[in-house]
Amino acid sequence: MSGRPQVHQAGVRDVKFGQRVKLVEPCNLYGCEIADDCFVGPFTEIQTGAVVGARTRVQSHAFICELVTIGEDCFVGHGVMFINDTFATGGPARGDKTLWRKTVIGNRVSIGSNATIMPVRIADDVVIGAGSVVTKDIAAAGTYAGNPARRLAPRS
Repeated sequence: MSGRPQVHQAGVRDVKFGQRVKLVEPCNLYGCEIADDCFVGPFTEIQTGAVVGARTRVQSHAFICELVTIGEDCFVGHGVMFINDTFATGGPARGDKTLWRKTVIGNRVSIGSNATIMPVRIADDVVIGAGSVVTKDIAAAGTYAGNPARRLAPRS
């Protein structure tokens, strides 16, 4: 069996860049918006309609899908995955974007390496621990970790 694959090149296209943005290739950015003074590490994908706020750092191997908005002064660690398909019908949406949900990340949010962020809203001044899985909205500042992510008790 010999066929020819349909090859799509990774690259940067149709991106609205702010001033002084730094990105390290290879990366795959298309149809998104990256505000002033941001950093985007290598092997990162940021999809159509995603917005990354000013002074935010996105480390290597991150995946920011459609319908994700990240606030200002945030940190997205290595290998962080954002999800927009909740498998609401018991499986993937299979191109039915009406089943996708949005994610909104507040300002000054730090997300540790290898965290998974489901479609949620996260308030300002939140820290998400490495490897955490965020499945529900986070409405109050604080530190959250685990699977599913829960607020850690403040130190006394």
